[in-house]
Amino acid sequence: MHAHHHVDASQSTVSRLTGSYEIPAVELVREDGTRVSLPDELNDGRPVVLAFIYTSCTTVCPLTSHTLSALQSRLGGARDRVHLVSISIDPEQDTPQRLREYAQRFHAGPEWNHYTGTLAASAAAQRAFGVYRGNKMDHVPATLVRAAPGAPWVRLEGFATVEQLVAELPDVRAAR
Repeated sequence: MHAHHHVDASQSTVSRLTGSYEIPAVELVREDGTRVSLPDELNDGRPVVLAFIYTSCTTVCPLTSHTLSALQSRLGGARDRVHLVSISIDPEQDTPQRLREYAQRFHAGPEWNHYTGTLAASAAAQRAFGVYRGNKMDHVPATLVRAAPGAPWVRLEGFATVEQLVAELPDVRAAR
């Protein structure tokens, strides 16, 4: 049993940091099997909410994905104006089919994409966003939000709440 198996989201604190991240020019595979450019996917004109997950995770990832699912619901009719992005940190196991099944478990709509790819592409994406740990069992909860293309990224370390994520999307809130 690892220490991170004892996760109590209600007791966690979330730290908020801003910064710029260089999106690596890597190719990933979306849950529908389409090969895509990560920069193109993240720079499609919409705000981005980004998390790194893996489908066999039983601790951090289900909580993070549940929060993204709740965010999707909270956004209501504006949800298609925000790109929710989940990138696998276990691409050897997380095939597009497994990602589709995982996405269905969390009621992911069309605005929430799940990505896999080569081990090198996944590691490059993790490194670029400062979440690479070298071992999927050591990953930590972090959600990255960019309110608009070109805007700084906000990194929420810990288990971000739906309210914290919505607060980082002011233009979407105003339009609701």
